[in-house]
Amino acid sequence: MENSLASRLVHKNYVLKRSLLKLVGSEFFIHDTSGNLLLVAHQKGFKLKEEINIYTDQAKTQCVLEIRARQILDITASYDVYDVQLQQKVGVLQRKGWNALVRDEWIVKDANEIPIATVIEDSIAMALLRRLLSNLIPQNYDLLVNGHRVVDFRQNFNPFSYHLNVEIQAPFDARLALASAIMLAAVEGRQKGSSLPI
Repeated sequence: MENSLASRLVHKNYVLKRSLLKLVGSEFFIHDTSGNLLLVAHQKGFKLKEEINIYTDQAKTQCVLEIRARQILDITASYDVYDVQLQQKVGVLQRKGWNALVRDEWIVKDANEIPIATVIEDSIAMALLRRLLSNLIPQNYDLLVNGHRVVDFRQNFNPFSYHLNVEIQAPFDARLALASAIMLAAVEGRQKGSSLPI
């Protein structure tokens, strides 16, 4: 498989899996629906400003994307998404702070900081149940552009592992879609009792 990022983002469906064996930091594996490994995301532990690097292989020889927090441990943090190969910013993911206590919501911005989409949990009722019943109710998020769903994020029900299905249903930058999926998985991991702060 080619090492270019573009060659790995030609699919409409992806599966994100989170490693359960990491003691420090987190790792996320992005596969196509045939099980081929496309990308590996590594979240460094013990960092005041969160940083996630995305590689083309498990040996982490080639970094192709970076997600970097602007603030230190801020519930309304903004995360810049960079395409390392093109050496340019792709966009920004901004968590809507206190809203997340009830229902998770993110604003997706383009490279010029203009809002282009929203990532939101499926419903307030289901969001509250997830916070009460923890692992028993899978995550379900929609990425909306002008109120229309263009990306669906749907977690498989399994209390012992984390699988998030990502379906790009309409034209949208796959780099931002997968960066959103990684951030949803990272935040969910912290909320389930990780040593990292929310």
